[in-house]
Parts: sequence; structure tokens; C-alpha cells
Amino acid sequence: MSAPGRVVKVPRGVPATAQIVEYIQDRLYLASYTHAPTVDTPFPYPRQQQSPSKRSSKAQVGPTATGPKVHPPVYFTIDKTLLYNAFHADFGPLHIGHLYRFAVQLHEVLGDRANEERGVVFWSHADPRSRANAACILACYMVLIQSWPPHLALAPIAQMDPPCMPFRDAGYSQADYGLSIQDVIYGVWKAKEEGLCGLKDFSLEEYEKYERVDMGDFNWVTPNFLAFASPQVQPTHEIPTSSPMYETLPSTIGEVQRAALPTPFKNVLSHFVSRDIGLVVRLNSELYSSTYFTKLGIQHLNMIFDDGTCPPLSLVRQFIDLAHEMITVKQKGIAVHCKAGLGRTGCLIGAYLIYRHAFTANEIIAYMRFMRPGMVVGPQQHWLHLNQATFREWWFEDTMKAKLAEMMPSTPVRSPHKQRYVSNGQTFTPPNGSSKRAALGEIESNERSNAGGNSIGVQEDNLPVPTPGQPRKTSKLYGGGTSGRSPIRARENEPFVRSEYKVEITRFEGETDEEFHLRQIARRTTSSRSPVQKDKDRRAISMTTTKSSMTSTTWRYGGESDAENTAPTGARPKTPAREKSGSGNGSISVGKVRSSPTRRSTDSKGGVRKTSGRVGSVGSSMVRQKPS
Repeated sequence: MSAPGRVVKVPRGVPATAQIVEYIQDRLYLASYTHAPTVDTPFPYPRQQQSPSKRSSKAQVGPTATGPKVHPPVYFTIDKTLLYNAFHADFGPLHIGHLYRFAVQLHEVLGDRANEERGVVFWSHADPRSRANAACILACYMVLIQSWPPHLALAPIAQMDPPCMPFRDAGYSQADYGLSIQDVIYGVWKAKEEGLCGLKDFSLEEYEKYERVDMGDFNWVTPNFLAFASPQVQPTHEIPTSSPMYETLPSTIGEVQRAALPTPFKNVLSHFVSRDIGLVVRLNSELYSSTYFTKLGIQHLNMIFDDGTCPPLSLVRQFIDLAHEMITVKQKGIAVHCKAGLGRTGCLIGAYLIYRHAFTANEIIAYMRFMRPGMVVGPQQHWLHLNQATFREWWFEDTMKAKLAEMMPSTPVRSPHKQRYVSNGQTFTPPNGSSKRAALGEIESNERSNAGGNSIGVQEDNLPVPTPGQPRKTSKLYGGGTSGRSPIRARENEPFVRSEYKVEITRFEGETDEEFHLRQIARRTTSSRSPVQKDKDRRAISMTTTKSSMTSTTWRYGGESDAENTAPTGARPKTPAREKSGSGNGSISVGKVRSSPTRRSTDSKGGVRKTSGRVGSVGSSMVRQKPS
């Protein structure tokens, strides 16, 4: 069996033929001729290539080949029927209207009963432009109508020798940006996959009518975007609602048809209303009054920049945001125009399609020219190519922001009486039953500055909270004389009062009476010290300072106020009962330091720091007196 896309070499002595490519085996061929072929033109069918077979000689032989191998082929071409209307030196690709007519003609040839046993040869002249248009229209037919994957539709074309000529823009300058047939095929295929292009609801009559300059000169690029040339109607200035002329403007389709307006402008206004256009974007200077559109309920917006130039990215970002809202939220169409509806119009529409559907620059330029010939001119092609990654990044950023917004609660719910504080995966209740927590002054000022800047702001209710129940010291710790204040003092000037309650000391397993007695003495010695002592307790104060600096970091993020860390007159201490000790520094770790001399090596592994050298010296001397 012969593989699709095989190039059939023409024997010598047949000057009318140049090359033949088999597209569908024994049925459809793509060819180019230097002269128009006739029924007498010899057609060299490719020979059947049989692979080695292991069947026995007794195997039944299949039927002999008939059809295209015996009968002469049928020829048809579109070179003189489907013509590309060039702007300057451009020659293609053929647009979607040409594809529709080509498909109708091809189906008529294939469906004719007289051609059932004959091969069908779609041919073109041998010049580079005709060969490129013929190959491109046939590949588009296979992708868009026969639903071939792009690589299969391109495989036979890849064997054409010489290769097909690339397409160029419609500008008058030197062409420095080319599009291949592959770009066109992948652009059309991508649009089909995204639901932007199809022939199911395509109206050939409407397309061919409104693409004409005298009928409106507009084309639908996608179901949501319409590109058109700027109408030219007097007056060009805005007509205020207070003007008597405002009442004479048409507000319905019937009034538009009866108004004394040019036919192209009538078709534009009537079609926009009937097809639910919600926004018109003007990119060129004013050649008509936008009041004609606003009176019909169509929003009008000016985004004017110079002809032949590329738009700034800030304008593109604004256009994309407006277009996306109009399409997704309001579910209406958008009409964009410049002077001719080609260059500047193609920039903005192409930017949005890259943003939303992840086209490449070559794919979107080729597809837009397939829907409206001539779109994107000169340096605008390079501009789309250079910024295509930026447009796709915008879509990724907007998508991620939308997902994060869905995950975050829209309005924080405050329940003062049932509020729970979460820290490190654990749930706690507020200290002393108080659920009202005021943010610190410095955190409030930071939030105000962040609110007006570009940094990410954190809402007050979402700030991390401190772990309740732990001792917290205010910034007065770094001030001076009150740094060693005991948490059981009710007033600032009240003298220190020694605690009267007794401390129960647990006896360790295997501990002798002498060791237990010595540990009781050490504990009472520690409890009797006053926190206001300076010379002997420097190490203890140093330990407290270290711990307070650690807790103050957690406390600052929690939004605690200074009032919560200062016990009012007659108030109960905030230190929980399980932490009450006579050490004066309010830390539960002080009592754990005074362990048995036999357990000192074990405790040191836990990283607990001794808070007093005096107790340590007593313990060390007692260890030396321990009987062996």
C-alpha cells in the first residue's frame, strides 16, 4: 500500500505536469501544472508497493485493482474562481468564505457518481503563490471539515518540492515577517479546539456581504470579537443630550434603516444591535460621532494611538480587562476598529486571544487573516511575537488571583464571645476570658502604610495571635528599674510580698532521703530570693531577659495591648496556677532546674539553663559529699 503524501514523479516527455502529491490513497491528489490539464494529460498513478508476505501459495488472491488505476482522473481547480483580493503584495491565505466554497465544490466532485471509479486531482498553476494557496486551502479543509489532526494534514505538503512560499503582510513596506502554511493550519486548528471557529453556524451570504467596503467592511473574528473599518459620517463631534439633534438620532433598528445615513453605517448599526454588541472600541481619530452608538445602548470607548504603531502595554492591559468583563460577565460582543480595521485592530484582538486562549503569535496572526484578510501589519507582527509571553503570563496571574480569592473568605466574620485563637495547630481560649484584642500601635501604622502601597496587606483578623497562657513582658523590660518586677505585685510602688503558699516537691523514684532533703533546701532557697536583687541574681535576670525577648516576638504579632500585660489594682495574676512559684520571674522553667544531682547530666541535655550560680555551687558541693 502506498503511504499518503507520496510524491509521484512525472515521466519525461510530459511538460504539462510539475508535481503530484497523493493526499488520500487512490482518491484525492494535489498537483501543480504549468498548463491546464485535459482528459488527454497522462496521469501516472503510484504503483502499489507490496510488502513481503509469509502466506502460503494456497492463500486466496484478492480482487484485482480497479477504479483509479484504470480510469482517467477528474481535474478541478479554484485558481480562476476563488481569488484573493490583495491589498498590496500579499497573496493569501484564502479566507473562510473561500474555504466554504471550496468545500462545496470538492463535495460535488467527490459525490458525483460518474467519478466513483476515478481519482480526483485538485490542481493549481505552478507559480509559488498558487501552489501555496492551493495547499493551504486543502489542509484547512482537512482540519476544519474532515477533523484531521494538523500533523496529518501537513504531512503531504511537507513533501512538496520546492517548498511552498510563505505568506506576507498587507503592508507597503518590505516584508520581514513570514507565515508558513503550518502557522495557518495550527491557528485554524487551535481556534476550532477553543470553539472560536467552525462552519456549522457560518453564513456565507452574510460574510460575503458585509466584508465589502460599500456594505460595512466588517468580519467576525471570533463569536465575541468583530473587526471593522471606521465609518465616516458627519458630524464627528459628540452630540450632547441637551442638543435638539440628539432627539433625531435613531434608537431602534427600524429608525436606523429610515435614517438619512450611508448604507455602510446603517449596516454597521443594525448588525451591532441585532447581534448584541455591547462595546465599541475606537483606535483611530474621530470620523463619526459616538453618540450614534450610545443612543442605541452600545457602550463606546476611545483608545486612540497612532496609525502603524504598536499600543503601549498599559493600554493593552486596560483593553483586556474591559473585554474579559464584557465577554464573561455581561456576555456581549465587542467591536474594534481603526482606520481600516486591520493593523491596530489586530493588535488588540490578537493580544486578548493570546491572553485567553494561549495562541502563539504566528498562530493568531494567521488565524485572524483567515477570518479577515490583511490583519496585523508591519512591525505589529514583531510586537505580538515579542509580547506573547507577557500576555500569557497575565492570564496565569489573573487565574491564580481568582483561585486565591475563592479560597479566602470574602468578609471576615467576628464572633467576640466565641472567638478562638489558633496557633501552631492548637486551639486556645483568650487569657482571663477576654476576647477583645487591640493591635499594637506600630502594627497599626504598618498596616496603614501597606494599605496605600503596593505591598501585600494583611487584615487584622488574620494576623497570627500569641499563645495565650504564657508570660509576656512589655517593652518596659528594656527601660530600667522596673525590669525585675514580680508578676504578683499589684501596684508599681507596692513593696515585694513573699508568697505564703507552700510548694509541694515530688520525690523521684530511687531517690534517697538525703537527696530529697537537700533538694527541698535548694528549692526553698530559690523561692526566698527577691527578684529586685541585682548583684546576686544577674544570671537569673539574664535568663528572664532572654526568654522575654522570645515571647515578646510572638506577642507582638498577636495584637496585644500594654494594658493586657499590666495587672490592674486588686486583679489576679495572669500566670496560670500550674506556673505559680516563688521565683519571681514567672517562668515555669525555674522550678525544673533544681533537679537531683544524680539527674543533672540528663537535664543538661534538654537545654535548660541554670538561673543562679549559688544554687549550682551548693548542688555541686553536695555531689562531692555523696557517699559512694
